[in-house]
Amino acid sequence: MSLSVSRRLAAVTAFAVAGLFAATTPAALAAPTAVAAAPTPPDIPLANVKAHLTQLSTIAANNGGNRAHGRTGYKASIDYVKAKLDAAGFTTTLQTFTSSGATGYNLIADWPGGDPNSVLMAGAHLDSVSSGAGINDNGSGSAAVLETALAVSRAGLQPTKHLRFGWWGAEELGLVGSKYYVNNLPAAERAKFSGYLNFDMIGSPNPGYFVYDDDPTIEQTFKNYYAGLGVPTEIETEGDGRSDHASFKNVGIPVGGLFTGASNSKSSAQAQKWGGTAGQAFDRCYHSSCDNTANINDTALDRNSDAVAYAIWTLGAATPVPPGPSFENTADVNIPDSPAAAVNSPVTVSGVAGNAPATTKVDVNIVHTYRGDLVVDLVAPDGTVYNLHNRSGGSADNLVQSYTVNASAEVANGTWNLRVRDAAAQDVGYVNSWKITF
Repeated sequence: MSLSVSRRLAAVTAFAVAGLFAATTPAALAAPTAVAAAPTPPDIPLANVKAHLTQLSTIAANNGGNRAHGRTGYKASIDYVKAKLDAAGFTTTLQTFTSSGATGYNLIADWPGGDPNSVLMAGAHLDSVSSGAGINDNGSGSAAVLETALAVSRAGLQPTKHLRFGWWGAEELGLVGSKYYVNNLPAAERAKFSGYLNFDMIGSPNPGYFVYDDDPTIEQTFKNYYAGLGVPTEIETEGDGRSDHASFKNVGIPVGGLFTGASNSKSSAQAQKWGGTAGQAFDRCYHSSCDNTANINDTALDRNSDAVAYAIWTLGAATPVPPGPSFENTADVNIPDSPAAAVNSPVTVSGVAGNAPATTKVDVNIVHTYRGDLVVDLVAPDGTVYNLHNRSGGSADNLVQSYTVNASAEVANGTWNLRVRDAAAQDVGYVNSWKITF
């Protein structure tokens, strides 16, 4: 990436951090309290990322042609990444599990410092399928996350949040490694996550530029990065629920990430705005033996590697949600089908001095057959409305999400309502629970 692009991204970063939480706050409300600009995200050297891919390719070649779960190539891949992180000053943990009769491994790396009650994690799966070396799927994500972690070390970064990185095993067998990790996290530890960022296939040879739309703050961060490049993005749908972010999302942790496409074909409109070949798969070598070092688009890998760092630097410097008191309503509230009126689920807050913080956290758990029908608002005691969700997410079901709201103009004590309306017919659901944290 050229110096001029880095300067453009630095400018976008300053705006993104200052208004990071504005995405979930109505425009008519006061802006969030200003925060100091984050350090400028680095330009991740493409050559370094590709050097990691070369190492993974060599590991596969020396171990039967793949890096699959239960094979020697996977353990050698873990050992390679771990050695790099140990030398860079990370605290690494090798987590073991069993799947399909073989031992699997997750690698967790913690960077010292940051708020232990506000954890930002980035991860990628390190295993390949048995038919090939898996250089795009998912050497690309693994290498970019590794090089970003090493960049954190080189910069001596001192983020506000605690940074954690993960490389997952047995993803190709059904997200086994990441499920094992989150299922073995105590509830109190899960609650400390401010977000999990997933990078699975970010160097596809006929690339698209797809952004996960699960968490609005994380999504907007990646969109800000791409706005700085002048590159349009689309919502990621091909891999929705099929990669390791799903393990985190299913336990209520906010998630986001990037993707350049797998076996789906690029449309003519996509080829017009992104280049490449219409009517051809984003990755013709998906899950095949030809997923080797030639199966990488350097421009996509370069952009997305820089995007990983941009998100870590930007979100890692964001104001953490304070671990203040929480108030919850766990009673089920039926959501009638459109055109019925909205329903409310109330929470009465007491004993909190002064106003709500600028980083008020709202956790929502709604069971619904089509979340693209839902309009969800937080209604303050004085009637002020903060929109949380406005018919996004397409055909996916359920809405399990955390939102950060600048409610600093509101007195904390009183009755807050989660207001939910079904805006289109033929789908049903209910509010399972929701929680507000000050």
